[in-house]
Amino acid sequence: MSFKRKINRFRGVLMHSLTKYVGRSSFDGESLRDSNIEVKRVLVSRPNSRLGNQLLITPLVQEVSNRFPGCKIDLFVRGNIAPILFENNENIDRIIRLPKKPFKELLKYLGVWMSLRKYHYDIVINGDQHSSSGRISTQIVNARYKFSSDIDEDLNARYKDYRHMAKFPIYNLRNDLEKLGMKTENTEIPLLDINLTDTEIKKGKELLDTIVSNDKKTICIYTFATADKCYPPSWWEPFYDRLKSEYAEKYNILEVLPAENVSQINFQALSYYSKDLREMAALIHNTEIFITGDCGVMHLASAAHTPTIGLFSVSNLERYEPYNKGSLGIDTNKTDTEGIIKEIDKILFANI
Repeated sequence: MSFKRKINRFRGVLMHSLTKYVGRSSFDGESLRDSNIEVKRVLVSRPNSRLGNQLLITPLVQEVSNRFPGCKIDLFVRGNIAPILFENNENIDRIIRLPKKPFKELLKYLGVWMSLRKYHYDIVINGDQHSSSGRISTQIVNARYKFSSDIDEDLNARYKDYRHMAKFPIYNLRNDLEKLGMKTENTEIPLLDINLTDTEIKKGKELLDTIVSNDKKTICIYTFATADKCYPPSWWEPFYDRLKSEYAEKYNILEVLPAENVSQINFQALSYYSKDLREMAALIHNTEIFITGDCGVMHLASAAHTPTIGLFSVSNLERYEPYNKGSLGIDTNKTDTEGIIKEIDKILFANI
């Protein structure tokens, strides 16, 4: 682990210990029971700049939209990608953005924090129980009800998927609303969704066709991830060879390249490179399956509604695995290449 990552991990542990009692839910459930709560404005707080972490709040945003039709939703985030990811979400009103590198824009950073006090909300929801900034923002915002997204052990015992990062704030929200006397239905948890338009999907298909230049369907791979989540060439190259031997006759194999423009298979496959996240999602939407390690682009593929296989070796599969239709996470410490191929077969041939 690099020195920078060690410092960041230490900072995260320290801040969590200092703020673990900050921003807890601001009601006791009984004294504030009100079945006629009118919710017109909600703040979802997730001040993190990573692609995956912002995509993982799209189900929560959809849940709020479903529960309170017509309400306006503000997002408190970090960095510049949220306006891109939530471009087609009609319920989003304001996106309040912390600068990605606060120490380089300290005055702006402090100004954004101070601006939170001027807004008023019916509900504020902290999207991640581990986020110190999320806890602090939940505490300082003017809101009638403040939902913290702390782990609830009763809910953990009730729902086997409760600890998934996209799901637990939704289970918590439903539980908190019931405490307030509001009736909630136990419907399926919304999926990650980047809300691609028909026009975007069509352009993605046209772009894919210019790359593959044939009528075969396409298998997508993405070989990059950050730090120790990134599988080395010694893993990816034999796996790519296995994919070719198994599927190349009937399928194209396309590698989507990261912003760093690197390849763990040394650019052996057809490849696609773009920094346009919506274009990338639209292209992926038109492929049959997406295979990658745990990373932000894994969640982008899931949000594009393409069956996604997420490969996990060090990160928490229970918290991060893709869960849209046909998708799953695989622990490669327990499953070898042949086991992965069997799962790919189940997805590719499910409707045959």
